Amino acid sequence: MSINLLAPNKGSRKVSRRIGRGNASGAGRTAGKGEKGQKARTGGKVRIGFEGGQMPLYRRIPKFGFRSRKQILGLNQYQIIDLDVLEHFESGAMIDLETLAKAGYKAGSKQKSGIKVLGSGNLSKKVSVKVNAVTASAKSKIEAAGGTVELVS
Repeated sequence: MSINLLAPNKGSRKVSRRIGRGNASGAGRTAGKGEKGQKARTGGKVRIGFEGGQMPLYRRIPKFGFRSRKQILGLNQYQIIDLDVLEHFESGAMIDLETLAKAGYKAGSKQKSGIKVLGSGNLSKKVSVKVNAVTASAKSKIEAAGGTVELVS
């Protein structure tokens, strides 16, 4: 096989129509553009989304409010911890953000803005908790067990 014998497959290359080359060619006079109108003229184009003066689709559909960068990145969300997690620590322990980070609960990461203790579960041990947020039910259960709650910002 040599280079001079290489050719595309039959039917894979279509010869383009030569328009506007006289009536005998079959594509003369209007050159396949029909009669008159904006699209028949030289440089006659319609912008994307234009619907002939009708209210375009992008203006007809309802719009929704924006979401702030904080909401998208999740900077206003907390790492949630239940009271059952605090039950795993020893009685009289001081539980703060560093202690919880060692246990695998990260606060202040890119997605979370801190740690919040929820009141689901039971707590029987006396613990001191220093977290970013706590629910009222969790606070009452911790204090009922003899512990203390301190909020850190």
